[in-house]
Amino acid sequence: MAKKTSLRDFQEYLAGRLTTAALAGRGISWLGVEAGKEAWLVDLSDGGEIIQAPQVVPVPLTRPWFAGMANIRGNLYSVTDLSVFRGGAPTPVNANARLLLIGVRYGSNSALLVSRMLGLKDPEDFTPEGDDEAMPVWGRQRYKDTQGKVWHKLSVREVLADQDFMNIGV
Repeated sequence: MAKKTSLRDFQEYLAGRLTTAALAGRGISWLGVEAGKEAWLVDLSDGGEIIQAPQVVPVPLTRPWFAGMANIRGNLYSVTDLSVFRGGAPTPVNANARLLLIGVRYGSNSALLVSRMLGLKDPEDFTPEGDDEAMPVWGRQRYKDTQGKVWHKLSVREVLADQDFMNIGV
C-alpha cells in the first residue's frame, strides 16, 4: 500500500522538486492528472494550487458537469468535474480526488475536480503526437510518454475562454 502523505508534505515535496529542477536547469513544467479514464498534462505556470477535494455544495439548475461551489480558505470557487465535462463518469470524491485551482492567474476562481494526481512530468519524457481534431481547442495537443501512454495537454487559458465551460446554467 502506498505511503500516505499530508497535503503540506506534498506541497513541500513539490516546492523542493521545482527548486531542484530550476537549479539544475531542467524544465520540469508539467503536472499530470487523471480525469476519468483520460490522462492530462497541465503547465505548472497555468495550474494553481492542488488541494484535497473539500466538500462541494451543489448548485441547482446547472449542467451535470458543474459539481458546485467550494469554500477554499474563505474564497468561493466554481468546481467543474473534468471527467463529466469530457463526457465520462462522475469523479468519485474519495481520498485520491483533488481540486486543481486553475483560474486564479486569469482572474477566475475556477477549479477542476480530477480523479487523482499523477505527479510532475518532464516534457523531455514526451513526444508530440498529432493534434486530436475531435477534441475542443483547449485539449487538442497530444503527447506520448516513454511507456506509450497518450496524454492530452490542457490549455487553461483556452478552457477558461470556452463558452461551454463558462455557461453552467441549464
